[in-house]
Amino acid sequence: DDEYIVKNKPVTLTCRSTPATQIYFKCNGEWVHQDDHLIERTVDPATGLPIMQVKIDISRQQVEKIFGLDDYWCQCVAWSTTGTQKSQKAYVRIAYLRKNFEEEPMGKEVSLNQEVLLRCHPPEGVPPAEVEWQRNEHVIDPVSEPNFLVTADRNLIIKQARLADTANYTCVAKNIVARRRSSPATVLVYVNGGWSTWTTWSACSAVCGRGWQRRSRSCTNPTPLNGGLACDGQNVQKSACTATCPVDGGWSDWSNWSECGVDCSMWRSRECTQPSPGTGGKDCQGIDLQSLNCTSQQCLQSEHKNTKSDTKSHTDTFEGVALYVGIVAVALCLTLILIVVVLVYRRKKEGLDADVADSSILTTGFQPMGIKPSKPENSHLLTIQPDLTTTTTSYQGTLRSRHDGTTHTGTAKFSMTNGPLLDPLPNGSHHTLHNGKMTSDPAEFMTRLSNQTYFKTLPRDVANTSYGTFNFLGGRLTIPNTGISLLIPPEAIPRGKIYEIYLTAQRKEDLRLPLVGCQTLLSPIVSCGPPGVVLTRPTILSMDHCSDACPENWAIRLKKQNYEGVWEDVLMMGEELISEPYYCQLEAETCRVFSEQLGRFSLVGESLNMSAAKRLRLVLFSDAYCSTLEYNIRVYCMDDTQDVFKEVMQMERQLGGRLIDEPHVLLFKDSYHNLRLSIHDMPQAHWRSKLLSGYQEIPFYHIWNGSQRFLHCTFTLERLNLSTCELTCQLCVWQVEGEGQSFGLDFNIAKDSRPLDPEFLLMDTNPSGSALAGPSAFQIPYLIRQKICSSLDTPCPNGADWRLLAQRLKLDRHMSFFASKASPTSVILDLWEAQHFHSGNLNQLATVMADIGKQEAMIFLVSDGEC
Repeated sequence: DDEYIVKNKPVTLTCRSTPATQIYFKCNGEWVHQDDHLIERTVDPATGLPIMQVKIDISRQQVEKIFGLDDYWCQCVAWSTTGTQKSQKAYVRIAYLRKNFEEEPMGKEVSLNQEVLLRCHPPEGVPPAEVEWQRNEHVIDPVSEPNFLVTADRNLIIKQARLADTANYTCVAKNIVARRRSSPATVLVYVNGGWSTWTTWSACSAVCGRGWQRRSRSCTNPTPLNGGLACDGQNVQKSACTATCPVDGGWSDWSNWSECGVDCSMWRSRECTQPSPGTGGKDCQGIDLQSLNCTSQQCLQSEHKNTKSDTKSHTDTFEGVALYVGIVAVALCLTLILIVVVLVYRRKKEGLDADVADSSILTTGFQPMGIKPSKPENSHLLTIQPDLTTTTTSYQGTLRSRHDGTTHTGTAKFSMTNGPLLDPLPNGSHHTLHNGKMTSDPAEFMTRLSNQTYFKTLPRDVANTSYGTFNFLGGRLTIPNTGISLLIPPEAIPRGKIYEIYLTAQRKEDLRLPLVGCQTLLSPIVSCGPPGVVLTRPTILSMDHCSDACPENWAIRLKKQNYEGVWEDVLMMGEELISEPYYCQLEAETCRVFSEQLGRFSLVGESLNMSAAKRLRLVLFSDAYCSTLEYNIRVYCMDDTQDVFKEVMQMERQLGGRLIDEPHVLLFKDSYHNLRLSIHDMPQAHWRSKLLSGYQEIPFYHIWNGSQRFLHCTFTLERLNLSTCELTCQLCVWQVEGEGQSFGLDFNIAKDSRPLDPEFLLMDTNPSGSALAGPSAFQIPYLIRQKICSSLDTPCPNGADWRLLAQRLKLDRHMSFFASKASPTSVILDLWEAQHFHSGNLNQLATVMADIGKQEAMIFLVSDGEC
């Protein structure tokens, strides 16, 4: 038989003949010397005839000696008395299998149910290589899997591609020498998206007049998968609509008085016909029939017209007495009603002023002392004379102004220094007024609030809550390192009132908003209150948002939770009404909400097309200490807002993690595609990945809907030696079929001495407290502020007034909002204060005033004593 030389191992050829007297090998036409033979002679026990067996070893050197001229062959020649016999030729070949495939399979992206052909031409070899196909390392058996077919020329056919056929396919060639594997060919079976049917048109947004209605559809019929094409077109359509306005009824003119009847009265009437009520309008209010007594001369005369004069005189006397009695009765009734009103008013006022702190959930205004403004001739801004006659509640603290040591006489003395409205306690904690007593425990304040029905959902963690006590001078509340603050402008709280106000950031997992369709949460959920507090000017709530700030891609709504716990739309961005108590300015990363009512707010966006994108912040953490071969890298993908980043930092601090790279920002589009993350270019001699797949994936809706607060992927790496401490690699993050980013990582896993830059961490480094009351909360001194307002509020023919100030400060988009306020300049300065609390520069503001051409720019140069 034919034989193959594998590597350097010789092969043995054997010939056997009976009967035979002599037997020789002949190789490549030459006789082999008998000394090279191994001859064995035996006798066949059945026939008794002699048997001769000859063996010969063929080495690789013998074959290679003539290799290339012809195949090496040998045959046996035997002689006996019966004659000569020759065997067939046995060929001896050197077995081998080349390393490189003549044709390797190529990866493909195919649509569902499409036929797929994967070609494979194995390497050259002797004997010829056999071919088998593997899918994800498992051998494909065409017999048991009829959807696969291996052709005669060793190609693989997938008859109808299914989603389950998305895999890595490998062509394996093997013979007696070796086994070769081709590079894996990835077959990706994708599904192109298809639109669902349109929903019905929504109700018209306007109750009366011109509005809009919308309908939507989703790319779910089918949903695009594995990089399939998204649906082409818009998922939301808007259409103008006109709602029929309700018509309230209106009275017609009164008819003429009727003639005086026999009962000495006359009548007139009117009808609700100008216009008649329609489309749900209100009916006319009031009476439609009116009567009036006639005078005696107008009464119709009966047949007793000629009655005696004494009877007429008696009647006149009786009518006069009745008239006087009626007048006296009416006077007595009015006097009694006035007395009752005065008593009720005094009782209500006493009940309100005595202890409003206990009912602050509804009214939020309590009045532990009366505060009167300083006299006009007094140059000191914050000199306050307390009026201790307006309440019985005692106050044990000091009020402070910008001047140290300035004391004024009166019933009580208040030390005025540059600091918060209320003196800090010795331990530096905040304190509040409650039933006339001072409390310094923040947990007690939160416990009091949480005992009320409306505040059951307030968080108990004091770290995300700020509170303080404020009067008409206003102030500011800030939650450190969250980008959340509340500005209470001067005069927003009525004079004579003191409010205890809180500001807190809700955790999303504790309080979820009902989101539908393409809606997504763009900001933290912020509570400020107590709700129902009486304000005379809008406060400014500042909070981060994570939209791409492209208004044409979004329908952004400000939502507020009512007392029943239902979230309501109170403002549609771009469709603000100046008559409403809310207004919003959307900046690149911050949202400023003007609100005359405190409560629970959040910003919700609805994408109008697939170009709408949220900003994600990518943050990398690792184990601070690693004593094993395994090493984990955690990649967080969170909304780009400071409050979420703060929570992740706190959580990682508890886990013992450390930040290994600066945060990066990635735009995540509303394209229904998942987010993929992978690590590449690790030094293979020192590191390897323990993940089975090449990348990890976060589902689209987990990110868009915010169903999980701290989304992250963990990459588990393994170092081959405990002494390896340096790790260099590339982290790739991209959205399927979209743009991505690649970050280079180079750090020491044993220690990291690089300082953390607070600027890229966006940490609040302001040394001030979280609650500031009075002048210390504002950049612009109160006296200067009043002078600016008095100078710019008055319209100027050449436009050198508050309008030019708004234009210079790039706030001219809100002109109609400013114009609706009693003091437009004051609202503009409030917004400037909210924007520039940490970085405000009064010199720049003075320059703007000088550009306007106002001499009042010099007021910025007044001394501290004047302010």
